[in-house]
Amino acid sequence: MGNPHFLAIPYPILGHMNPLMQFSHILAKHGCKITFLTSDENYNKMKTTSIIGGKGKIMESHINLVSLPDGVNPQDDRKDVAKVILSTKTTMSAMLPKVIEEINNINCDNKISCIIVTKNMGWALEVAHQLGIKGALFWPASATCLVSFNSMESLVEEGIIDSQNGLPKKEEIQLSTNLPMMEAAAMPWYNLHNAFFFLHMMKEMQNMNLGEWWLCNTSMDLEAEAISLSPKFLPIGPLMGNEHNIMGSLWQEDETCLEWLDQYPPKSIIYVSFGSLISIGPNQFIELAHGLDLLKRPYLWVVRKDKGDNEVKNSHPNELKGNQGKIIDWSPQKKILCHPSIACFITHCGWNSTIESVCNGVPMLCWPFFSDQLMNKTYICDVWKVGLGFEKDENGLITKEEIKKKVDELLEDEEIKERCLKLMEMVVKNKGEGDNNLNKFINWAKE
Repeated sequence: MGNPHFLAIPYPILGHMNPLMQFSHILAKHGCKITFLTSDENYNKMKTTSIIGGKGKIMESHINLVSLPDGVNPQDDRKDVAKVILSTKTTMSAMLPKVIEEINNINCDNKISCIIVTKNMGWALEVAHQLGIKGALFWPASATCLVSFNSMESLVEEGIIDSQNGLPKKEEIQLSTNLPMMEAAAMPWYNLHNAFFFLHMMKEMQNMNLGEWWLCNTSMDLEAEAISLSPKFLPIGPLMGNEHNIMGSLWQEDETCLEWLDQYPPKSIIYVSFGSLISIGPNQFIELAHGLDLLKRPYLWVVRKDKGDNEVKNSHPNELKGNQGKIIDWSPQKKILCHPSIACFITHCGWNSTIESVCNGVPMLCWPFFSDQLMNKTYICDVWKVGLGFEKDENGLITKEEIKKKVDELLEDEEIKERCLKLMEMVVKNKGEGDNNLNKFINWAKE
């Protein structure tokens, strides 16, 4: 049989589209055919950048783009996660079988052999199951995070969490004897305080278990205990290359910062970015600006136009003296983190950012907000010990003094720096095993 044809279906947000697109590029390099399905809204955004060539093909690759409406009306609030999840599921699941049929008619000699989905798109594995097509889950967070979702049912049965909203009845939760004890608040469904999301994920896990493989951008040295808990886990990480960051280009990346970084000595710059979903609010923004100023060190700070942070930035020009800093709208993060001048990373602890830091030996200052970020912080600070967390004051703010204190402490801690380099070496060595697992997956899809 020829090379497999994968239909990749990410949940239409950046933190899912980027890693699945990156993985699609890797599969394409192995000669696989890829059809990448996104929402009409994102497809139209991609068309305005240079990444789509003629006939909906992504530049310089074997990836075809197709789109479906997600059913969210223009006047609806896309920040309403429940609305987007339900609307996407209802609208797209009804149309997916017809799309698959159309794709297969065009590719008679190479029909879709496997559907790969990310979280919240488990319904597509149900469709695949009904059509007799193989299915796999590409998980955009850590293996431990997936274990936590897969444990929800047993945690309910054991009376550790509430069956209706997932709120814990204990202060700490240990998902398995070999996994670290974690604050209950670190469970990825907890900090959303959202009964909808908890019940949705209970159902979602049933669908995701239809996937024969759970592909994770992780490695044995990072999460051996979690990976050993299910035979479905296939660690294919670290996905390290600078594969074309297609979704990053929905926002123009500011490449000028790389030349700016070139002017500085090794390990001198503080890099600050909170990913694609987070806005920190005006008071915290001002504290952070003052904290960076107090450090008297050069910094590179990503302040995004679309998140309201920009209004704060423009209304407080005095807060941003910028005499030693550079502020940009969106960054080519992979290139930044492997730049020799970066000393540390103030991060929201999203999994993509965490893996990119680990692969470059960059120590982290953890500023998690929600979802899996608190769990990742536990690994960064307590398990791998390659970073420090911030403490909030009585008003829930991380003060400028706290920012200065922790950054100074991290940059003076030689043991953390040493552990960062050791972890980097270990994880980079794991790449061979990740590649073997990738080949195993491609061969399985061929069968």
